[in-house]
Amino acid sequence: MQIEGKRVLVLGGYGLVGTAVCRELIPHLPSELVIGSLRQRQSLDAIDRLQDDFPESQTQLLPAWGDILLRAEWQDGVEGHPRDAVIADTTMRRRLVADVLDELDDEILKSSLLYQQISGSFQGLGGRPADIVIDCVNTATAVAYQNIYQAAGQLEARIESQLDTDWPLEVERLLTSLYVPQLVRHMQILFESMVRAGSGAYLKVGTSGTGGMGFNIPYTHGEERPSRVLLSKSAVAGAQSMLIFLMARTPGGPTVVKEIKPTAAIAWKEIKYGPIRGGGRDFPLYDCPPDSAYSLLDAEVLAARGDYGLPTGERLESVYIDTGENGLFAVGEFKALTALGQMAFVTPEEIAQDVVREILGASSGHDIVGALDAAVLGPSFRAGYLRQAALNRLHQLEAEHGVDSVAFEMLGPPRLSKLLFEAHLLKRTCQTPARVIADKPAALAEKLLALIDGEPRLRQQILSIGIPILTPDGDHLLRGPVIKSQDAEHGWVDLTPNNMARWQARLRLLQETIEAGLAADSSSTLDRSYPSLRNWQQDESFDVGELVGWLFSTEEGGHRAKS
Repeated sequence: MQIEGKRVLVLGGYGLVGTAVCRELIPHLPSELVIGSLRQRQSLDAIDRLQDDFPESQTQLLPAWGDILLRAEWQDGVEGHPRDAVIADTTMRRRLVADVLDELDDEILKSSLLYQQISGSFQGLGGRPADIVIDCVNTATAVAYQNIYQAAGQLEARIESQLDTDWPLEVERLLTSLYVPQLVRHMQILFESMVRAGSGAYLKVGTSGTGGMGFNIPYTHGEERPSRVLLSKSAVAGAQSMLIFLMARTPGGPTVVKEIKPTAAIAWKEIKYGPIRGGGRDFPLYDCPPDSAYSLLDAEVLAARGDYGLPTGERLESVYIDTGENGLFAVGEFKALTALGQMAFVTPEEIAQDVVREILGASSGHDIVGALDAAVLGPSFRAGYLRQAALNRLHQLEAEHGVDSVAFEMLGPPRLSKLLFEAHLLKRTCQTPARVIADKPAALAEKLLALIDGEPRLRQQILSIGIPILTPDGDHLLRGPVIKSQDAEHGWVDLTPNNMARWQARLRLLQETIEAGLAADSSSTLDRSYPSLRNWQQDESFDVGELVGWLFSTEEGGHRAKS
């Protein structure tokens, strides 16, 4: 995809990789480069550095900031991490739980900071959407380091100690730290935002979670090896890769969907002598001379934190190498980390070059989505050949036992069973699509009701799998002990005249598709997915399963992008 003249949004543009990506992009002349970061100051600093490095560039540099996993309205005027303030506030915390766990709707989508940055509705972006989105945020770290294990342990301790506890608060905190629901909602918002914005490309710089090492990784978060938090980071990163893989297979989304996944430490940003900082704070310097040693007979001495040591009033200073997200490493740490057989490292510039190369259409050889496409086992010729043998045997058994095998509601959703049974009732009543189209909707509805009334066994099959039947008057429902949908659209056999008219419109469209296919040339241009097209002849048969499959591909937009 061409970069020149496009608006490019770089999420995580202040970070080590994000900065390198921005540097690599500017020579390709994007019209605007939106640099996203967690904090406004970081985004502005990144812009200052780029303007110093590219003083002649005509690319407009725009800042965007905040936690893209949260609502835009929660970002301003908050000291520290915005998420901490949200969790501490009852109203915002409960809204966050709903934002993650409720069905995605327009209100949740448009309130999202991520949506506003992609759509261009974020302050200062002028309403112009992003043509290209490059995601350098370490989403796996942001999600997994919420540390559900620690939260669960603290909750268990309160239960065992029988302390007075605000249980709604504790449960809500636990819900906000669930990894998979957060990731799923993030990816839903990401995809829907790009669809609405018309974004043409999405490229993720992901992570392996362990710098390419295995379960034996010696660098952990705590004494356990391997660290559950670290493995959770890898699990979230892998789950995100699969969701990106699905995004690439979804019609209507960005044309270019790729992921670069470094499997080594990423370094470096700078090398210097100065104060050692972590979590945005200097390390204060403490002392504990031998004559002030604490006795191990005191159990409290082993507490992870406490009022121990003597503050010197100074701060820790030394020589360090800044590795960005992973923090500052001492010389010894960097040597150990990059030694032969250890994590080693890759430079951010190499990653940035691969990112831009993939967007432009060249192959870096490091695209995870392409690798998965090449490695997965899809539909086979043998299975397609044997499909007809399976169908022949199924139809033979139907004839032997005098039954129609329509739907059991195990495949889902209830809408599938609803459509299959509605099509089956139309077939039983009218035999051919032409007769369905020729009848009056009200008369058609009454004929289907008569069939339901006259064949208890058929009625029982429908009701027993959790699919109710709405009568033609629209005011009464036939149902069993379980119903799997709360409305006719998603899971009721609907016998109303309006729904009959809808089926007639569907069958007219199918008839037009068949006629157009038969009138076309006899080449391989058409898929010939419906039997009439596949057989190249006018076919008056009413194939229920094929019909609903065709509906799912056309009306529902649920067709497979890659075969």
